[in-house]
Order: sequence, then structure tokens, then C-alpha cells
Amino acid sequence: MVNDDPGGKNNDDDGKTIRLGLRPNINQFLILILVNAFVGAMVGLEQTVVPLIGKDTFHIESNTLILSFIASFGMVKAILNLVAGNLSDRWGRKKVLILGWIFGLPVPFILLFAPNWNWIIFANVLLGINQGLAWSMTVNMKVDLVGKKNRGLALGFNEFKPYPFYIGIAFAILGFLISWLVVKDTRKYTALEIKNEESNSSSSLVDNNNNKAKSNLHFKEVFIQTSWKDRSLLAVSQAGLVNNLIFGVSWGLFTLYFAAFGTTINEIGFLKALHPGIWGVLQLVTGSLSDRIGRKILIYPGMIVQAIGVWTVLFTHSFFGWITGMSLLGIGTALVYPTLLAAISDIAHPRWRATSLGVYRFWRDLGFVFGAVGIGFIADISSISIAIQFVAWIALASGIFVLLVMRETKRTSSMTMKI
Repeated sequence: MVNDDPGGKNNDDDGKTIRLGLRPNINQFLILILVNAFVGAMVGLEQTVVPLIGKDTFHIESNTLILSFIASFGMVKAILNLVAGNLSDRWGRKKVLILGWIFGLPVPFILLFAPNWNWIIFANVLLGINQGLAWSMTVNMKVDLVGKKNRGLALGFNEFKPYPFYIGIAFAILGFLISWLVVKDTRKYTALEIKNEESNSSSSLVDNNNNKAKSNLHFKEVFIQTSWKDRSLLAVSQAGLVNNLIFGVSWGLFTLYFAAFGTTINEIGFLKALHPGIWGVLQLVTGSLSDRIGRKILIYPGMIVQAIGVWTVLFTHSFFGWITGMSLLGIGTALVYPTLLAAISDIAHPRWRATSLGVYRFWRDLGFVFGAVGIGFIADISSISIAIQFVAWIALASGIFVLLVMRETKRTSSMTMKI
């Protein structure tokens, strides 16, 4: 857990007094956005072509085996998410960020020169480590900097666009160098928020004692709280899992689905870019919107819109219909992606917020595994169309679950949550 004031004083590395908020920390925030773009580009560089490499270059027939690169990525990333937050509380955010980039540097080279499919899977293991460490830190560091008021806005700056492999090499190197030379650690901002929380609750001795007990949770307690015990955290975690299940299916199975209709690789690339492209732009608005109107009101419609998008892709059988479906997927994801992270941050106490975000992202990124292995297996034993239909029903059910189970978190203080 985070120390109240690592280093002794609430000063940054240059000796200046630190303050929470977007405006006083805008320089570091913009640097983190840039680093975040480089981290995301590492995934974007392989979204369109890797499934086709498996099918056309290495002549793999099994959908499950083709999607195994997504499963290896998702499993490793999920596990690293689980430990990254807790590790950063003890070791520092910046050190974990740099470590993530060290593992990411070889990825574009391996993807360029892989002699067989096993090397593709190995590259995605390294990519999972890179994402689990580096992406987790960019999220945690932005939340550290802005405090409570602008969490949704901060987490709206959180996406990427697809890039080709050669540009991916430049991004890997630049991301590492910026993280090492320019980014500052943000643990002291968390310590400042903890002090503010404790100062605001100190008027009542009983409340203060209760709040201290609620703030001092061990890893196992945070895992249980985030995964099951708190019903809002449960609803958020399952929505995150289903969201990435859909993303994993879009990443792998949709590529094969479009190719089966004779769609060219350029057309597939355009269709696949719509989802993250629309999501990345719109979440700049939806993240900030959730700060004003609440989290739940965006999350459950977002999951339902994704279900409609999947059905649109499945049943239209036309390029324009696929454009519409992929656009709906982007809109739905934009509604939920930054909002889910903000909801976790609303509930979790600053002492264990990074750990709770890691637990959430563990469940969220297991969605890649379930999407690749589970949905890929369904596609193998039945058909790609039936597997995609199944995904749409899962998305709809997830949205209904959020509607029925989740409480609104925007007005929920971590000091009043029930444990």
C-alpha cells in the first residue's frame, strides 16, 4: 500500500510543492498522454494483419489456434495487471513503467522477422508484459495527478490507433526514452490525496477510526472487494471482462469473418480501424461527461450498444453495414472504457486504489482469453457466425447486469463505502 508521504514531504523531484488537479500538473499529464499513445500503438500495430498471417502465411486452419496469440497476450497482461499496482505502491510508478518498456522493445522486431507461429505467440507474451506494466502505470499516474474531480476526463485520454510494424519500432524506442528521461513518479500525489481524505474525516473520532480500518486493506482483501464483495465493483469488473471479450473477438475473429467474404486487407484495415478510432476520439468526451452525469448511466447503455454493433456486423452482409456495426462498437466502447476505470477510482480508497485498478484490469483482460479460446472454440465446433451471435448475447446480458446490480459511484465517497 502507499506510504502517506514517500520521501517525507509533498514536494516533487525538483523540490516544488505539489498540488492535485489537472491544471497544475498539465505538463506531466500531457507527457503521460504521449507515452500512453506509444503504449497503445504497440497493440495497434498487429490488430489487422496478425490473424491473416496465421491463416495465409502459416496456413493455420483452427480459429482457436489462430486466436491463441490473443490468449497469450491477454493471460500475461491480466496477471501483470494484478501485481503492477501493488508493485508500484512499493517500488514507484516510474520504475514499473520503464520496466514495461524494456519488455516491449523487442516486440516489433519479432513480429517482422518471425519464422513461425510460435514466435508470434512469444512476441505477444512480451507485449502482454509491456501492456500490463506500462499501460497500468499510465492509468494510475494520470489518476494520481488529477485527484477526484476530473478522473473521467483523465481516463478518456487512454487510447490508440493502429500502426504498421516499422513505425512500431520507433514508438517502442520513443516510449521507453520518454518514460525514462521525462516522466516523473506520481506516488506523492496519492500520498497528498490520502492526507486530504484523512483531514476531511478527522472531525469525528469514530468515523476516522472506521475510515482508517477501511483504508488499510491487504492485497487479498482488495481482490475480494473488487471481484465480488462490493456489488458495484463486481458489476464494473464483469463489464470490463465482457468489453475486452468483444474487443478480442473484433481483433481476431472479425478479421477472419470479413476475409471470408473476399474483403481486401485494406478494406479490413479500414473496418478494424473504425472501432478503436471512434472509441479513442469519443472517449475524450464520454470520460468528461461521466464526471458530470455519473458512471452507471453511460456503462449499461454502452454494453447494449456494443451488442447491437455486433449484431449489425453479423446480419448486414455488406460493407456499409459493417461500417455501421464497427462504428457502433466504437461508440459503445467509448461509453464504457474510461467510465469503468473512473468508477473503480470513485470507490477505492487512495491507499489501495492502484491495487484495485489492477484487480479490475486482471478481470478485464481475461476477456481477451475467454474471447480467443472460448469464442474461438465455439467457432471451430459450429461456425464463426454462431460464435459472433453468442458474443452479442453476452454483451446484452452484461449491460442488463450493470443496470440491475451497480450503484452509481460518482457520488460515492471511498470514506462511506460499505465493507
